[in-house]
Amino acid sequence: MTDSKSTKQLSTLTFIGMTCALVASVRNIPDVAATGWTMLFYMLVAVLFYAFPISLISGEFAGMFPQKGGPELWVSQSLGRKWGFVVSWLLWVQMFPGMVMVASALAPLFGNMVNNVPLGLNSKFTLLVILVVYWIITLLNLKFDMAKIGGKIGVWLGLYIPLALMLLLGVAAWIKVGIMPNGTLGKFSWDLLVPDPSTAKSFVYFAPIMFIFTGIEMSSVYITRLAHPVKTYIRGIFAALVFLFVVNTLNALVVANVVPKGQMELNNIAQSISIDCQILGLPHMIVNLFSLLVFVGVAVQLSAWASGPAKTVTESARKGAYPPRFNFWKTNEFDVSKAVILTQSIIISVFALFYLLIPGVNQAFLMLVNATTVIYCIVYLIMGVAFLRFRKTNPAIPRPFRIGKKEGNGNLGAWLVVLVLFAAIVFSVGLTLKAGTWINFVAVVLISGILFVAPLCIEKIRKPSWEQEIKNKLSEQKSMKQSE
Repeated sequence: MTDSKSTKQLSTLTFIGMTCALVASVRNIPDVAATGWTMLFYMLVAVLFYAFPISLISGEFAGMFPQKGGPELWVSQSLGRKWGFVVSWLLWVQMFPGMVMVASALAPLFGNMVNNVPLGLNSKFTLLVILVVYWIITLLNLKFDMAKIGGKIGVWLGLYIPLALMLLLGVAAWIKVGIMPNGTLGKFSWDLLVPDPSTAKSFVYFAPIMFIFTGIEMSSVYITRLAHPVKTYIRGIFAALVFLFVVNTLNALVVANVVPKGQMELNNIAQSISIDCQILGLPHMIVNLFSLLVFVGVAVQLSAWASGPAKTVTESARKGAYPPRFNFWKTNEFDVSKAVILTQSIIISVFALFYLLIPGVNQAFLMLVNATTVIYCIVYLIMGVAFLRFRKTNPAIPRPFRIGKKEGNGNLGAWLVVLVLFAAIVFSVGLTLKAGTWINFVAVVLISGILFVAPLCIEKIRKPSWEQEIKNKLSEQKSMKQSE
């Protein structure tokens, strides 16, 4: 009894820290910086109308279903097994373009490490680095528990140290030279804060900015460990979002100040560090060291992420969601499915070909991040529908955290939150696709459409016998291990 009580006590500061660690990233800073002064508008909209509603919806769901499962469990409880499987699938497949997008930062980092920046920005070299690194990661995940090994190391090398160094050097450069007139940021004027709908090319970066906050729903799993769920969760989430807004915006401001207008390299995290060192007269070794740290950190984080969604697929397979012959149900001593890991590695390798087929690294990068964001947005749309339906069908279930009042028109708050989220998603995704090239539009719509329809097709051919067959195979496997 004492143990269970102690696990429930989580301070507000600890909860804020855990939430920030889930979504904070250095790789999104160039996306934000590319919008100039308009970043303040985009970041504010993303926080208030996207991240905050998702956090509130997730908080109510997690309070009712504290057990493991997350969005898949919540949607299954409301809309049934079919849509729970769709959500589970989408959370897995979003990593196909997502992992390629994150891994694309490795090539410029390597170029900076060896003092050959043009090499790191070459599309063919970017493809080569992604394939080599990701297949090394794949092999490591089959031989070691990389999620356990890489968690803390990856966060420090790939997040905390780079963010601190980027801000420190950027502020020092700003103090020395002030606002650079030829920079992406440029001279301030009030009209630059809000994008002009008729001319704003920066709309293409709106979805990537929203992508910063994807995954924030997972912080809701801690809600049952808070002493005062309602007050602490709202305060903690709001404080975490304010912190993320400040950290991302400050870093983006100092990056946008020094990078010349029209020359932002979206997958080159070290670009501003190199310029800062030139301004401050610091040795180029700092750029080499920064690039090495982030390279190792990103590679380690990628390794840890590779096995996470794969385990969700394995759990779905054991419930009979996939044909037994796929062997998605079968795991090794590290509880990792070789079949799932190899399948996702092959598909990620195919997505990496974008850097060979699409002209320009920036265009390929935007295409991948837009596709990832759209897929995640579909998950949030399904979650919103599931949330409203569960309010209607199960009003009496105890809710440790609840949106709106319990009495009277208690569902008004819930409807408002969901409608705000839906409006933000439709508005941002629509503007992003409209502002991009036709190739970007076609590619993102095709990728998102195919990956959304695929689980519906799998569900249609699903046989009741799959689950029992897999149970029999697992039982046989267990008997063989015991006899050994």
